[in-house]
Order: sequence, then structure tokens, then C-alpha cells
Amino acid sequence: MKKKIIIAVVALIVFAAAGFFFLGNSKNEAENALPKVKATRANLVDKALAVGTIEPENEISVKSKVTGVVQKIFAGVGAYVKIGDPLLEVRPDPTPLELAEAKRNLELAQVELDNLTKETARQQSLLENKLISTQEFEASQRRFQESELKLKIAREKLALIESGKIKIGKTEIETVIKAPIEGYVLSKTVEVGDPVTPLTSFQEGTVLMRMASMERLLFKGTVDEIDVGRLREGMEVEIKIGALPNDKIKGTLRLISLKAEKKENATVFPIEITIDAANGSTLRAGYSANANIIIQKKDSVLTVPERVVTFRNDSAFVKIEGADKKEQEQLIVTGLSDAINVEVISGLAEGAEVFEKPVKKIQ
Repeated sequence: MKKKIIIAVVALIVFAAAGFFFLGNSKNEAENALPKVKATRANLVDKALAVGTIEPENEISVKSKVTGVVQKIFAGVGAYVKIGDPLLEVRPDPTPLELAEAKRNLELAQVELDNLTKETARQQSLLENKLISTQEFEASQRRFQESELKLKIAREKLALIESGKIKIGKTEIETVIKAPIEGYVLSKTVEVGDPVTPLTSFQEGTVLMRMASMERLLFKGTVDEIDVGRLREGMEVEIKIGALPNDKIKGTLRLISLKAEKKENATVFPIEITIDAANGSTLRAGYSANANIIIQKKDSVLTVPERVVTFRNDSAFVKIEGADKKEQEQLIVTGLSDAINVEVISGLAEGAEVFEKPVKKIQ
């Protein structure tokens, strides 16, 4: 009797152990089973990223033609002005040496003209008495005319140094700097009392203000050399401005530079994009922005996540469940990719389930 009890207990233990073994295997198989994703239809867009800023198409620097210091500022930053509106006034501020030289040069020019006036009268008398030739008299007249011109130049220089206002022919020079274009004052780089260097053939001159018409704006930025070979002028662009995250702005790629630039150890190409539709957004010069240049897009195509696709020997494969419930490799033909999802041209049906790739465990 005792022997039968022992045999029964051992059999029970064996059956229990077998049950735990099969349950454990089933649980491990369920835990180790790879998740699946379905082939679904979606819209795909292949795009290139450009980084840059919003800039006016034409931006100019306002400079002075006279030297001096800033006396008044009539238009501040952000002001809208028309052509000819006063922007600021420059008061002449000559050095004592410049003023003294200008006055003395005027006096010398006057003395020379007075002497040549007397000389001309004598030459006229000598010509009437036929004591000199016509050529000699004409040479005397030419010296007199040159002296008159020198006196005029000396007067103009003194007037320019003292008042800053002068009219030479049809050109009027004055101390009030006027707007050369219609538009907005974007910035001013001087304050009242600041010295001003004039614009001449030998120097660039002090930049007083910067102006632009904000009606025509551009995106100016750069694109990586990896993408530039796929770009074409006229491509559609979506612009995202950091300061206006909810605004949708459309543009058109208008210029791709022929020469690359080095920027932070990367090779990039400058581009320009015209802004076609701001859709009511208030754009400001200098806004930082990103531009997505649409290279190609397809609507409602069959896709799978690109992470489940294995590319090998110019072919693409995914793993699906076979007839024996085991994984089997399936050849597919892929098309457009947006770096997240890839188009499946053939090899899968809509709704087909594809195994995810196993996650590599960190040792």
C-alpha cells in the first residue's frame, strides 16, 4: 500500500513538472513573438531641408555726401517713408585747419582774378593798337576764364564746409539726407552727435540707416550638398518660421548657387526662395526659418515603415508569416521614401502584416 502511494506521488510530480514546462514554453514563445505592422496607404513627401532667414529682396544703405555730425533724426526704425522724405540732418563740422585753408584759397583765387582782370584790360588795349597778336590775346582770355572758374570752386568749397548746402549744376547737395526709395527704415546705425564720413570715390562712407521695401520678401539660406543635386529651380517650398509656428507659408525655389560654401565644417550651397503666399502672416526681416523643398510627393500609396525593410544586393525584403506560422522572407519592390515610411510598389497587399525586426539586446 505504501509502495502504491509513493508511485502515485511520483507520477503526480512528473505530470506537474511537464505541465509547468509546456506552460513556460508557451509563455516564452508568446513573449518572444515579434510584433507586426500592417501595410497601409499614406501620403509620402520627399523633401530637402534648407536653413536660413527671411530677407527683403532689395535692401539699401543710406549714406551722406557731406562730412559732419548728425544733428537731427526725422525717421526712426520701423517708420514708413516715401521717396524724398527727410531721414536725418548732418551738420558740417570742419576742422579749424580745413576752414582756414578754404578761406585762404578763396582769397587767393580772388586776388588772382583781380590781377587777371587788369591784365585782360591791358591786353585788350594792346590788341586794338596791334601790338600783340590775336593768339596772345586769346591765351590771356583763357587764363582769365580759368581764374574765374577757380574762384567759383573756392567759393563752393567754403560754402560746403560752412553750411553743407550747395548746388552744382542740376545737382543739389544739402545737409538733410532724404529717402532714396519708398519703404521702411529697418535699422539706424547712428545717433545725434555721431560723426559722419561722406561717400566718395575713395571711401565707402558711414552707413546711417538701412531701408527696404517689405512688399517683396525672400528666404535666403543654405542646403546640404547631399540634397543639392536633386533640386531644380521652380520647385514648391513650404516655409516654417520659428516665431510663427502655426503659420503656413508657401514659396518657390528661384536660385541655386553654382558655388559651394564651407559652414561649420560642412559643404553647403546658398539658395533663394521667393515667398508666394504669406497667408496673412506678418513677416519681418531677419526671421529665422526652415524651408522644406518638395522634391517629389505621392498621395495614397501603399507603405510600410522603412525600419522593417531589409535592403540587400539592390533588393528589398520584409518578413511575413508563412503557411507553417513561421517567418518567411518576402521580396518587395520599393518606391518613394520620406525616411520614415517607404512606398511598396509590389510584393505586398494592403493590410498585409509584416514582422518588426528583432531588437538587439545590450550585453
